[in-house]
Amino acid sequence: MNNLVKQPHEKELFGHPVGLYVLFFVEMWERFSYYGMRAILTLYLAAPIILGDPQSGFGWSNGETLSFYGTYTMFVYLTSIPGGWIADKFIGQKKAVMLGGILLCIGHSILAINAQWAFFTGLLFIVTGVGFLKPNISTMVGGLYKQGDDRRDKGFYVFYIGINLGAFLGAIIVGAVAAKYGWHYGFGLAGIGMAIGQVVYMYGIKYLGKVGEFLGSADSPDKDLLKKPLNKIEKDRMLVMFLSFLIIIVFWGAFEQAGGLMSLYTEQKTDRMLSFSLPFIGNEIPAAVFQSINAFFIIVLGTAVGAFWHKRKNKGKESSSIFKMAIGVIIMAFGFFFMSKAASEVLMNGDVVAEKSAMIWLVLAYLFHTIGELCASPVALSFITKLAPVKYASFMMGAYFAATGLGNKLAGLIGGLSENAGDFEVFTGIAVTCSIFGVLVIAILKPIKRLTHGAEDSKGTRNEEAEGFELADS
Repeated sequence: MNNLVKQPHEKELFGHPVGLYVLFFVEMWERFSYYGMRAILTLYLAAPIILGDPQSGFGWSNGETLSFYGTYTMFVYLTSIPGGWIADKFIGQKKAVMLGGILLCIGHSILAINAQWAFFTGLLFIVTGVGFLKPNISTMVGGLYKQGDDRRDKGFYVFYIGINLGAFLGAIIVGAVAAKYGWHYGFGLAGIGMAIGQVVYMYGIKYLGKVGEFLGSADSPDKDLLKKPLNKIEKDRMLVMFLSFLIIIVFWGAFEQAGGLMSLYTEQKTDRMLSFSLPFIGNEIPAAVFQSINAFFIIVLGTAVGAFWHKRKNKGKESSSIFKMAIGVIIMAFGFFFMSKAASEVLMNGDVVAEKSAMIWLVLAYLFHTIGELCASPVALSFITKLAPVKYASFMMGAYFAATGLGNKLAGLIGGLSENAGDFEVFTGIAVTCSIFGVLVIAILKPIKRLTHGAEDSKGTRNEEAEGFELADS
């Protein structure tokens, strides 16, 4: 009965603000469009040119395709820096997400047109749209919770499941439609998904209250907060965030082989034939559909991994964000050993694949990649909202996604090495390098934690030097 007299933004559902579920569904549909498009992007670029055929592509080599893929995904996330900065300085996160959604609807719609100009123009709109939407919607999730609220990490796990529910559906549905009807039908379907997300946001914005409003407006109680210089605690925390970005670059530099090298490997060197026929698909699973495995595992395992870390924290064991991220890198790295096994099964007859590898190795690789991602990525999102000074909240989230973008570019460069070095050597090299890196991060964990000044304590840090954080949450 009490819930009925509350304002929309004060209402809760399943122990979390209703606004979380609004952002959940907006991000779900945005990721449906992005990952649906991403699932067919490299396949489209590498497909041979066949005039008049809906399956005709650009006919690029693997090296050219992976280089372009890395550059494109890098810029998708690098634009999060100006997107976050504009939100912090001029319009606020709420309006930035609205603008980003509009640009994404335009971009995905243009991709449905079968013309080279439309392809590159559509990607330009998508790059700009993601730059406005991605850092700001994630910052708004953190803004739903006060400093020290134990629900914040759990809220980001819920949000992250929404991301991957969209990715799962996008990869399967868009991948299947593109395989059956043509690339541009797949691109168009991704655009429909983005339009649904925009409608959800416009309807649900009332549940967000003042979260995401521009703090510099004349009537904002926090407008003077933006003029204060950073204090020592804030500077130390900024340093920790930049160190965490290095972990993110390494993580995504390896993980994003999924959309590049692993996607092409699936298409060209994996036996995808089934002994039975599936509806709309037939006996051979389209390579793009394998992009959904990671998202499926996240939906299934997301709450379990979150519960594991929560239980570990309650027992007083090490469960800091940096520790989780380092463990995530190591677990993800182990998944590449399965890709090494897959590569060892492939037999080549000159440039022709004489014998392909089994699908099981891909599935196992994605399983370990998923567990690693669940340890690292949602935790990193929450970590940024805990440490970032309020006046740089969206900018620092943008910097996080920029680090993700650099990781994507690194992924393209590493994947391109496979043409000369070989798949086995690249997969094994990634596994060993990332494992060593994760161990090194754990070795220097204590001094890194000291620089956070208790930002991850259950009640947060409360002293005069950290006043900016206290005011931001009041």
